[in-house]
Amino acid sequence: MKTLDFSRSFVTFRIDTLKKPPVTVSHKPPFSLNNARIQMDCRCRITEKGSGELFDFFLGASCKTERVGVERDIWLEPNADFVPVFSKTQFMHIKTYDRADRSVSLYPPSLGTQPERLVANTQEAFDSLRIEPWECEGQLLETKDRIIESTLAGHPLIARTEIENQRYTAVIDYPIKTMNANEREKVYQTDTGPMILPNLAVEPAGLIEGIELAFSAFNCPEWTEFIVRAKTPVAEGVSVYHYSQPVRIDCKNQVICLA
Repeated sequence: MKTLDFSRSFVTFRIDTLKKPPVTVSHKPPFSLNNARIQMDCRCRITEKGSGELFDFFLGASCKTERVGVERDIWLEPNADFVPVFSKTQFMHIKTYDRADRSVSLYPPSLGTQPERLVANTQEAFDSLRIEPWECEGQLLETKDRIIESTLAGHPLIARTEIENQRYTAVIDYPIKTMNANEREKVYQTDTGPMILPNLAVEPAGLIEGIELAFSAFNCPEWTEFIVRAKTPVAEGVSVYHYSQPVRIDCKNQVICLA
């Protein structure tokens, strides 16, 4: 069966300030040109059943907010975890600071405040965008024994989780970074992420904004328990973003070994 080799799958966006002023950055870029290549962490393919229309969303690996190419003081202050989500036409970044609801200014400041979740049109945000998922052959592991054997043999594993409602089907592919395996009592369990958790209760135009980040765990084909990134109180008047909201969904899970 076809799957993705996430170690060889990338999204590359190009910013060229001589061609197009940036609309999503929070500092003046030190140089006029940058190509940012980001490894993929997840692909979520949503199909609207009635129309047959496909919507692909790609999660980039987490990085930190930075100045590229400077001699010192690379890290922006306040610093944020930066996680991007891409489709062919839209881009969303999810930033996590030391506390929730921290605001920073866009550059130039006349553009206003940069939200923690920023959605933009890719043609407006970038000079170019390349989305390059690396398709390859995979082998479906259909039994607990085969999953455990493949885990202990050190093979790269991919999870596929399929979630469905009356309107949409979402197929989510993501690398299994942590897998528990018990060859005596025949138990396996994923513990991996972050991944895309879609909101299938929205209109197609709102699918990218409805995406949340989550970690997933499953030990059977019939359900997954997610722990979702959510605003979490830690003291009076202080909240942070933390993976703190458990959600259990009946779905279809598969484990695929890279050929």
